[in-house]
Amino acid sequence: MTVPRTYPVDLRGRDNPATPAQIAESVLSRVSPFGQLEGFFTWFSALSEHSYTDVERIPLDEMQGWHTDPDSGDIAHRSGKFYTIRGLDIQVPDGPVPQWSQPIIHQPEVGILGILVKKFGGVLHCLMQAKVEPGNCNGLQLSPTVQATRSNYTAVHQGRAVPYLDYFREPARHHILADVRQSEQGSWFYHKRNRNMVIEVTEDVELLPGFCWLTLGQIHELLAVDDVINMDARTVLACLPFSGSGLLTAFPDTADNFRAALVRSCSVEHGGRHTTSEILNWLTDVRTRAEVWTTDVPLRGLPGWCRQDGLISHESGRFFEVIGVHVRARGREVDQWSQPMIRPCEEGIAAFLVARVDGVLHALVRAMVQPGYKDVAELAPTVQCAPGNYRDLPAAARPRFLDVVLDARPEQVRYDVTLSEEGGRFYHARNRYLVVEVPADRQFDEPNFRWMPLHQLVDLLQHSHYVNVEARSLIACLHSLSGG
Repeated sequence: MTVPRTYPVDLRGRDNPATPAQIAESVLSRVSPFGQLEGFFTWFSALSEHSYTDVERIPLDEMQGWHTDPDSGDIAHRSGKFYTIRGLDIQVPDGPVPQWSQPIIHQPEVGILGILVKKFGGVLHCLMQAKVEPGNCNGLQLSPTVQATRSNYTAVHQGRAVPYLDYFREPARHHILADVRQSEQGSWFYHKRNRNMVIEVTEDVELLPGFCWLTLGQIHELLAVDDVINMDARTVLACLPFSGSGLLTAFPDTADNFRAALVRSCSVEHGGRHTTSEILNWLTDVRTRAEVWTTDVPLRGLPGWCRQDGLISHESGRFFEVIGVHVRARGREVDQWSQPMIRPCEEGIAAFLVARVDGVLHALVRAMVQPGYKDVAELAPTVQCAPGNYRDLPAAARPRFLDVVLDARPEQVRYDVTLSEEGGRFYHARNRYLVVEVPADRQFDEPNFRWMPLHQLVDLLQHSHYVNVEARSLIACLHSLSGG
């Protein structure tokens, strides 16, 4: 006897075929409870006068609550929680630099990055938090509703409770639009992951001080401004299911051929240069062929690095430093604390080269190997580097296509904004994020690169460890161009 197949009557969250169109409607909306963005900036400016971090650089040995292991030199919190700064030896025999050592952050606990969304007037709005982080170059930035490590939300710091946390601790009671563990920076974190979540609620939600409701369209406008939307918000926004059949009908016809190609890139109906199976086979092959060995080693005596003058730095003066800071804050769960941070020695570049393939915008992604990834390689921007780190290396070691990005004509540059990286562990870490349009010719057909439309990247973002954090930021930036 054949049992007839049944389907759920009420498809919710990501499974609802109407969800991509509802996201698109929010992208096209520029009005929130604030009205236009002028109301947001008035609120944001006033809030910045009351929420601040006073960050004082101090020697590593003077950090309250932290200690240096007398044998290994590793730096850890006295609670045994939060994170540890250790040494790591890396060997990549086929890489431009086959062996090196460096300090790296070990933070095995999984944090929560979550955005709460709710419909007002039938339009999805995101609950965003104006949050200060000690590493932010400008203090206040817009973050997800919840941005907390496990140590934070289990109150290891004995601070105030994290607002709205219960929505993300018990997500099954609501509509789940995104819920996936994603990696963090593989060059500075070792196997670090955060749970990226977007939860839609229908009930009334109390609006607490420091929080605001914005449409996706308004958030996209803010992505055109330096250092407003923080990294944690960008990675969560990228995980939204902004792809699907019928998505094109949600956008009005436009004479802008680039924007039309971008919208088609979000629609599964238009396919791509490679099938998703071909992309996955290619990435699996890269992961299998790449030989990467990492070994924990003592931070003390790490080759090429020295601890003096209260910090840890490389003998060349390049790459990054490990510094100590003491923080006094208002608007945080804890009023003051000390911690070690990574301070990069220069601003980086993260760029997608994009091209129109049969009228569909494709991004040139790179399968990038980094020592902190759990699975060897992830899909990364076309170019992701700090250019000065390659100054003394041979030309062959220079990042591929870096000169194409730096030499682009103004009319090729579709997006160019400087954005901050994670301000809780990194001090004044910023990348210049670029989208540069090029012709889809054979010069870009290289073994470690593939052309992909946005809908394939968004689909892979339903799964862990495929798309790295810098590429996720760029996906959010590309989506911000779809509304005009």
